[in-house]
Amino acid sequence: MPLEGKVALVTGASRGLGRAIALAFAGEGAALALCARREEALQRVAGEVRRLGRRVLAVPADVRSPRDLERLVALTLERFGRVDILVNNASELGPTPLPYLADYPTAAFDDVLQVNVIAPFRLTQALIGGMLLRDQGVIINVTSDAAITGYPGWGAYAVSKAAIEGLTRTWAAELAHTGIRIHAVDPGDMDTDMHRAAIPDADPSELARPDDVARAFVRLVTTRDPDSAGRRLEAAALGR
Repeated sequence: MPLEGKVALVTGASRGLGRAIALAFAGEGAALALCARREEALQRVAGEVRRLGRRVLAVPADVRSPRDLERLVALTLERFGRVDILVNNASELGPTPLPYLADYPTAAFDDVLQVNVIAPFRLTQALIGGMLLRDQGVIINVTSDAAITGYPGWGAYAVSKAAIEGLTRTWAAELAHTGIRIHAVDPGDMDTDMHRAAIPDADPSELARPDDVARAFVRLVTTRDPDSAGRRLEAAALGR
């Protein structure tokens, strides 16, 4: 199996794309460290991973909290000794119905950036040292087409995804001569709770299934392409 012996940490792993990525990686042999705020749902996903015969650590955590992130990293390293793959998937949409920027609550704007930008920065910074010592690792930041297209009402979310793409490019430039790859991946429109909250009248039949999209993430981590590091990638173009 291509991920046999690898350890992957996935945030926002209790549902949607995070759950799908966790199960896809487990299916390819990886051990998993999973975090999410919803403990009951997280434990269900952990049970699914165990039934695939893989080791798993489930850590209820709010990525907004530096203390929770420190605990997540400490418990993961205590259990597995390292992290080979980091997927910064946890995302916050913001208030719904989606408000225009002129009416956007400041506290909610801060909250979205804490989850979508600050937390991935903190986790990457906490794990990059070990990756550098081993001179190998893959980091994937989940982004969105909202990062490059100005949709009304998507203010804080769009700003946060533009920021995570800038963060990805900067990390990639700084890691260019190492064995670590970092990517920003746009999974496209999916049939998830977040998408339903944002666009309640969307037709689910026209949306991608998270399980299908997760295959693109497996392909990315198992296929080494130095030219793709730091680039904005679309899951559809990676193949499912």
